[in-house]
Amino acid sequence: MVWVMNKNAEFVYLDYASTSPVDKEVLVAMEPWMTTEFANASSTHTMGYESRKAVDTARAVVADTLNSSSQEIIFTGGGTESVNIALFGVAREVGQGHIVTSAIEHPSVLDTCRALEKEGFELSVVMPDENGIVSVDAVSAEVREDTILVSVMYANNEVGTIQSVKEIASAVKEKNPNVLFHTDACQASGALSLDVKELGVDLLTINASKIYGPKGVGALYIKNGVKLKPLMYGGGQERGLRPGTENVAGIVGFAKALEIADRDREEESVRLIGLRDSFAARLLELTPGAELNGDALQRLPNNINVLFKGVSGEALMIHLDQAGIQASLGSACAAGVVGPSHVLLAMGRSKEEASSSVRFTLGRQTTGRDIQFVLEVFPEIISKLTTN
Repeated sequence: MVWVMNKNAEFVYLDYASTSPVDKEVLVAMEPWMTTEFANASSTHTMGYESRKAVDTARAVVADTLNSSSQEIIFTGGGTESVNIALFGVAREVGQGHIVTSAIEHPSVLDTCRALEKEGFELSVVMPDENGIVSVDAVSAEVREDTILVSVMYANNEVGTIQSVKEIASAVKEKNPNVLFHTDACQASGALSLDVKELGVDLLTINASKIYGPKGVGALYIKNGVKLKPLMYGGGQERGLRPGTENVAGIVGFAKALEIADRDREEESVRLIGLRDSFAARLLELTPGAELNGDALQRLPNNINVLFKGVSGEALMIHLDQAGIQASLGSACAAGVVGPSHVLLAMGRSKEEASSSVRFTLGRQTTGRDIQFVLEVFPEIISKLTTN
């Protein structure tokens, strides 16, 4: 379907869980490494040494935020690549065994696990409760003597539920100390503590685009002693796990973005929670039968995912877009094909309910005025969709 957006409408972006704009401080930090300081960080001349120094400094910043050593951080091409390096790396290093994950993981985790299942690894997928919470006991119950890897996300990208990663990792290790634990923390960055020692994880994935950094760059924490088999081979950069010329500008930008996000995390979370709760309450008041998807309290500060019963989520998205409001469907979208959200289905929603859900995610640029604008136009949009 093709439609024309109302060019006169106020533009409100509420899709920060998808990606965020690059922070101005981040752009300033990146600029020299795209222009005057452009050398390859592997080159053995003065300019190359300067690029190497920038990468090393950025690595130290990321390590400091994660409470790890610099040697435990490798830079990647994004969150998905980081996940693939971690999961394929562990499995292929061991060669055989059992893997545990949850049904609400990002596709990069679920699809990688399913690919490993086709390679001969056994896979157990833990279901969440109706609020999108994966229980500690449910994960621990799946751990066996031959389990080699468990991957449970820190915070869900669709419904914003925060998982008890520290407790899950502890329970897993208590049952089988040899199991390696990975968490996808891409959505948690900037909202939750990333202290890997406190969390008790062996591997942790983060990326830049969710925290006002550049797209196409991420990082993987690999606890000292954990061995991964490389997926790619080449020049040996990033401990041989991500070979190729380093994206110096992207890496510098990522580190700066993470530094800012961690610095402002608590203050910004308080602000966003206030906006989130008032916005969610009004949406539910304005729409009879509407329900919040995901736990009301154990969720990210910026996430609102709502089921609008009897309303097509796709149609609602079109009308919102025409009004200049950018949100996202509560469903997975791959290669332009939209289907019911695997997360909502795992939580017990029907296909119809999953297709009637929309996600609004707030960010640094979101203001009370933005929320008020959405609330002003929303009743008319819902009225059109429920009377047609």
